Amino acid sequence: MEDDPEDPTIFTAHSLPRDPRLLAPVTNAYLGTRVYHDTLHVNGVYNGVGGHTHRAILPSPLNTRLEVPAGTGEQLTETFILDTNTGSFLHTLEGLSFRISQRIYAHRTLPHLLAFSVSIERLAAGSWPITVLLHSSFSPESPDLDLHLGPDFQEFRYLYGHILTPEQPGEPQQELHMLWTPVPSALTLGKREEDRTWDFLTVVGSSQAEAQACLDEVLQLQAQGTLYIAHAQAWAQLWADCGLDVVGPLALRQALRGSLYYLLSALPQPGTQNYICHGLSPGGLSNGSQEECYWGHIFWDQDLWMFPNVLMFHPEAARAILEYRIRTLGGALENARNLGYQGAKFAWESAGSGLEVCPEDIYGVQEVHINGAVVLAFQLYYLTTQDLQLFREAGGWEVVSAVAEFWCSRVEWSSKDNEYHLKGVMPPDEYHAGVNNSVYTNVLVQNSLRFAAALAQDLGLSVPDQWLVVADKIKVPFNPEKNFHPEFDGYEPEHVCCGMDGTEGPSKVTGLSGQELRLCHGALQGVDRECRWVGCCELSDRHGGLPAGSAFRMHRVSVITEAGVTFDPLCPAGVSGVHLSGLSYQGNKLNFTFSEDYVTIEVTAQAGPWAPPLEAELWPSQAVVPLPLEGTPIAAQKSQLREFPKGIF
Repeated sequence: MEDDPEDPTIFTAHSLPRDPRLLAPVTNAYLGTRVYHDTLHVNGVYNGVGGHTHRAILPSPLNTRLEVPAGTGEQLTETFILDTNTGSFLHTLEGLSFRISQRIYAHRTLPHLLAFSVSIERLAAGSWPITVLLHSSFSPESPDLDLHLGPDFQEFRYLYGHILTPEQPGEPQQELHMLWTPVPSALTLGKREEDRTWDFLTVVGSSQAEAQACLDEVLQLQAQGTLYIAHAQAWAQLWADCGLDVVGPLALRQALRGSLYYLLSALPQPGTQNYICHGLSPGGLSNGSQEECYWGHIFWDQDLWMFPNVLMFHPEAARAILEYRIRTLGGALENARNLGYQGAKFAWESAGSGLEVCPEDIYGVQEVHINGAVVLAFQLYYLTTQDLQLFREAGGWEVVSAVAEFWCSRVEWSSKDNEYHLKGVMPPDEYHAGVNNSVYTNVLVQNSLRFAAALAQDLGLSVPDQWLVVADKIKVPFNPEKNFHPEFDGYEPEHVCCGMDGTEGPSKVTGLSGQELRLCHGALQGVDRECRWVGCCELSDRHGGLPAGSAFRMHRVSVITEAGVTFDPLCPAGVSGVHLSGLSYQGNKLNFTFSEDYVTIEVTAQAGPWAPPLEAELWPSQAVVPLPLEGTPIAAQKSQLREFPKGIF
């Protein structure tokens, strides 16, 4: 492989990191491991009770290292490559006369498969045998599973068992069944062979029948010679359908590519049927053993930070993430009851059931702002997709209304202040516990209640009077003398702030410098439901709007409302251009490109006739330009665009 030193999609090194936590993850939607690590994880499989719940460890047959026997007489160059284009990790040992390669990957379209292959290739004429040693440390043992070796199946080894301790007493002990290719101690390219590749496969399922059925699919592709090809082509298609890049420093381009790669790695290929999402943990599926990376738990990182980006590029997967919250609503309802409240309190740290599994009680009890993050995700999804079916038939309404009921039971009325107070909470600033009226949390309460009321109207349901009363009457701390929103009652600006609760900025934005281009569809132009959102150092004053994905946040400000997507295309320092492709909005796929001087938008695809036609509104001219499917992209000089309207964010 020829290395391009400026290619942000290929990560190359000549040695591995000493810290095993930094080894490259290899994951798909169902299985995850790190290269040369003895552990793999299966999505949704946890072991341990309550706060001891963590991802169960399954021993990994992929932990195999290559070594060339001494005496070859060649100076070898060793290279390690993470290729995000093909979703694979490559280890090569290359001399003048041969190249030995090991490729490790989690199959993109067969999520029950982890695989590695070893290839030996002659680079010079000759007929001598070439041997590579394989060092495997596999042991069929686990601290989390009762495992047993079963009879071989079609020359594959078989290991099966169940977790030791379910998350809640009395629950079934989840089973795992693994079939894998035994690894020999050495492989040899024969005298007359020019090259050869050996495949080593690991298939995991929740039952023997599932594992065997998945293996049959794998073997069919292998017999056709397309096992790896199908995987690489699926990644190629995914990148063709969405992407993010900048004209700027290589390190930034690599950070953007790597972040998007790891996020997409955890999601199914678009169009995958019957995908069940078990949530996105901050440490990914390659981590999560006990005492490691939040133990594989799901919390607000999923809903507030990861979800918006998934939604912009992959709405199907975004819906699957919301379905995880729907499936775990029963646990959230019980969490609220256990605390003495009505409705649903989503766990600060959640695993399989939705019951609280945070190892430290204080966070689970006090960081109630998780509820606001969950509803924000549902709201953003609704504004972006208008998918009423999720709310009407699939349980989304039950989540939103249950959170509204929780807020109404959690607040306390103060006759002295004529306001509702929310006491004894921990804001995202975790240096402060037991505070009253966290401005961030209370603004999310308002947003949750107002969205619940608006959604009820769209569904033709009655709206409880208390929802909007609490939304209007909950205290949002404000210091008129210093003209700022304190983080909570009694907060002083000199306090150290941790998290994203920075509300020391002006009480409202009164004229952001910059420009705006608004993308909208005619049916909803002018509709602007009220909600509030607290971002770093700014608190909105009015106007319905939710932050889009982080990719959009590079524009300085971007807001999704029922009227459309509003954004301010500003290049960060050191960046002269930004290109985003495959963004989804209302069934349309769009590409955005902008620089210091120009913005270009084009619609590349529509999901069907239900997708509304889009148009771009340019300011200050207020010219409205239709965006036909695969028409001529519109391009506008940024000097033609006007400042943001006051108070929009």
